[in-house]
Amino acid sequence: MPDGGSVAERVWLGHGALARVARGALTPLEGIYRFGVGMRGVLFDRGALAIHAPPVPAISIGNLSVGGTGKTPVAAWVARSLLDAGARPAIVMRGHGADEPLVHARLNPDVPVITEPDRLRGARDALAAGADCIVLDDAFQHRRIARAVDVVLVSADRWDGRVRLLPAGPWREPLAGLRRATLVLVTRKAVDLSRARSVASELAGHTSAPVAIAALVLGPLASNGEELPTSALAGRRVLAIAAIGDSEAFREQLQLAGATVRAAFFGDHHRFTRDDARELANRISAGEWPVCTLKDYVKLAPLWPAAASAIWYVSQRVAPESGEMAVQQALDSVLRARTHPN
Repeated sequence: MPDGGSVAERVWLGHGALARVARGALTPLEGIYRFGVGMRGVLFDRGALAIHAPPVPAISIGNLSVGGTGKTPVAAWVARSLLDAGARPAIVMRGHGADEPLVHARLNPDVPVITEPDRLRGARDALAAGADCIVLDDAFQHRRIARAVDVVLVSADRWDGRVRLLPAGPWREPLAGLRRATLVLVTRKAVDLSRARSVASELAGHTSAPVAIAALVLGPLASNGEELPTSALAGRRVLAIAAIGDSEAFREQLQLAGATVRAAFFGDHHRFTRDDARELANRISAGEWPVCTLKDYVKLAPLWPAAASAIWYVSQRVAPESGEMAVQQALDSVLRARTHPN
């Protein structure tokens, strides 16, 4: 039963000698990857690789790294904000994991979710479904489709100032990529606001785009239609189950809510099996609550043993903390583009 995430995460984030040796061995491949990323960017910048306008305006929610920044809850929040403002958004995503489309459908049941590796085709499908704008979930590197707004997320919880590209680290491209951003959003889960402000200050030196901050806070506990306030975690013993990009931040969030936490962590997008669910249920001690993220619940709930303790989930809710005007301006750009396309 994995408890520490994937092997890749342990190499990328580990402090031991083994992790350092592994990163060193991967450095030549990182150089090759960096060259490839740079050349691809140049080809798009010079028009050698085409950028196509979608039939409806798009706002991209992406990042420079692999997982852990809060793309899914932020994309869902943006879609809800556009919907509340009178727009008809759709979520368009690659859908490489079975969990994220299900999470979007649960968070915003009235927003269509289009799963399509070809985002341009996905945009056309969204138009056919009645959408007048689209939210691209995890599309910053998918430059083939033009967008009205590019929001780039950076996690304050995972930031250490070191940008190691794949495969030696979790970064998809260097900080220079922030120059393409319309808005940089620093997200935080367990670190304090002062830490997020420090990260925002560092990132501001790499882009002319505004840098905003948003907390990702735990929503209420939920299970089978029942709901409890987050305060119910205080004093509870919890088995935290997570297969997300930053499981440690989830553990810390539960601890900050007052829970005593044991962990059962898997690699990001882990495909749970019935055996996984049975083994997890068997690990629960008397009086302990199994608590997972919504991303994990949509996969685990159908497999969870009927006789086991009910499994609870919490979702991440977006709470803007600074730069609210810049965020609103980004949303307004999409709203205006619906009736005034370029």
